[in-house]
Amino acid sequence: MNDLLQNRKFLLFLVVLFTAAIYLGCVVSPPSLMDDVDAVQAQISKTMLLSGDWVTARLDGVLYLEKAPLIYWLIAISYKIFGVTDWVARLPVALSAIALGLLTAAFGMWAFSKRAGFYAGLCMSTCVGLFLFTRVQIPDVMLTFTIAMAMWAFLRTLEEEEKQPRLWAAVFAASLGVGLLLKSLIAIVFPVAAAVIYLYATKQLFARRTWQRLRPIGGALIVLVVAAPWHVLATLRNPPYFAWTLKSGPGLYHGFLWFYVINEQLLRFLNLRYPRDYNTVPRLWFWLFHLLWLFPWSVYLPAIVKLSFKPIDRAGRARLMALCLTGFILVFFTFSTTQEYYSMPCYPALALLLGSAMDAEGEWIKWGRRALGATAALAALTTLGIAFAVRNLPTPGDIASALARHPSAYTLSLGHMLDLTFDSFAYLRLPLCVAGIAFLIGTAGNLRWTGMRAFLATGVMMVAFFHAARLALVVFDPYLSSRPLANAYLAAPPGKLIIDHHYYTFSSVIFYTGQDPLLLNGKFNNLEYGAAAPGAPAVFLSDSEFKELWSGSARYYLVASKLGTERIEKLMGAENFQTVATSGGKFLLTNVSANHAPN
Repeated sequence: MNDLLQNRKFLLFLVVLFTAAIYLGCVVSPPSLMDDVDAVQAQISKTMLLSGDWVTARLDGVLYLEKAPLIYWLIAISYKIFGVTDWVARLPVALSAIALGLLTAAFGMWAFSKRAGFYAGLCMSTCVGLFLFTRVQIPDVMLTFTIAMAMWAFLRTLEEEEKQPRLWAAVFAASLGVGLLLKSLIAIVFPVAAAVIYLYATKQLFARRTWQRLRPIGGALIVLVVAAPWHVLATLRNPPYFAWTLKSGPGLYHGFLWFYVINEQLLRFLNLRYPRDYNTVPRLWFWLFHLLWLFPWSVYLPAIVKLSFKPIDRAGRARLMALCLTGFILVFFTFSTTQEYYSMPCYPALALLLGSAMDAEGEWIKWGRRALGATAALAALTTLGIAFAVRNLPTPGDIASALARHPSAYTLSLGHMLDLTFDSFAYLRLPLCVAGIAFLIGTAGNLRWTGMRAFLATGVMMVAFFHAARLALVVFDPYLSSRPLANAYLAAPPGKLIIDHHYYTFSSVIFYTGQDPLLLNGKFNNLEYGAAAPGAPAVFLSDSEFKELWSGSARYYLVASKLGTERIEKLMGAENFQTVATSGGKFLLTNVSANHAPN
């Protein structure tokens, strides 16, 4: 066994195994697509595949110009191969997470040692942040991969011993181009800024040899070849082509290029974007939450202080590069609007530093291991204790009936945790037991073993814990997804679907029914700009228009929240609608006037 643990290929295989056990496990048996961005991404990709238009994203026929297209393309290609289902929609993100863990491990093995690289890959694959921010179909894990690849290629290009610097310079440029198709300008800003800081710190910024190896002109051409075609086509298909104004407001439409570059990049950074359909996390929390996103490996962060960052060897140069990238990203978002997952591109850099420190096995690592063992023991007692305490509590209906709502906290990724009540834990008995067993594994491994055995035990703990989290998400399905309402709609007599309020609120209904709904008072936030475009489809309803349709003889179905249902009752009268289905505090209603009318 010791010989195997010294084998590079076996260690890389272990990283893939850990990551695949988490992410492919969630694909094979996933919860339903969640409302909001999760189902929205899946639906845009589905529309691209069915319409054949792979240039312009649309929601309900309305232009949706704010995001780069590569994640849509990857999901649509997956649909083409495996069929249009929810688990297929999750496949590109899951495979990207596996690839990111493998890349981090390979980077670390090149920079430090086999074991340090393995530890770095293990940290990346099993940290809380990567799991949490891949529960929805956002491209940040893919962006993180391209930036990590760019940083590795950058270092290899500059290394005098590298036998293929031209190849690695091309890989660096290609990574930037692919990143542009994932998350726009930050895909270039982050790695290029970190590289410039690194070159300045190592006194290579003005050296002729540096630029001879980096080949910036050839690299720029590669970036253009990769990224320019889509940008040009999207501009040509969504005129006007140029509208260089900073004026943004209701009813204004300036075409694709203005919205994508000026509004989405410049004005968003300055917090002047319209519509302002986003929140920002307080700066202090943004920084401190990294202790949670990197958990359980964040207990070893103090050991990084003891590392050498002097660029006198490959290891020192890699650590300095990791520091430059992490520092720039955190400072950048300190002065911008920010969400917790925006800093994901610095996770591989921090994982490399952690892997290097864990390989050194200093005093801080010993203290961290003890702290982690004690934390896992406390978590095991808590989860198993709660499971025992709620063993006889009844569980009528779905979990939504036992939750409290705290909408003001939903800016935070874990905001829904505040919705949990003691009674709600009765619905989570199995996840609690699995989590308790996971923490017991972590307790035993960290208090009994040292070195690689302890780190492997921690990795196993996280794999088991993430599957407990997956089981919990399945229980939360009716609360976070509206799939039961979609099923009820498909089982009911045919009728036109109407979504109350915003498309995002019930986006999973649209994905699972395959309908193009009407939107009641839904012309705001993400759809407002596209609704102002020439030729925008007439899918938006006012209250008066809805009232006229609802009172007619044709059958209509309305999906609404509890507040929306109460508003409709006041608008139409309770006698004019009936409830078809309820799930997770959401309702599917139909108009009474159509009950006995021919369809």
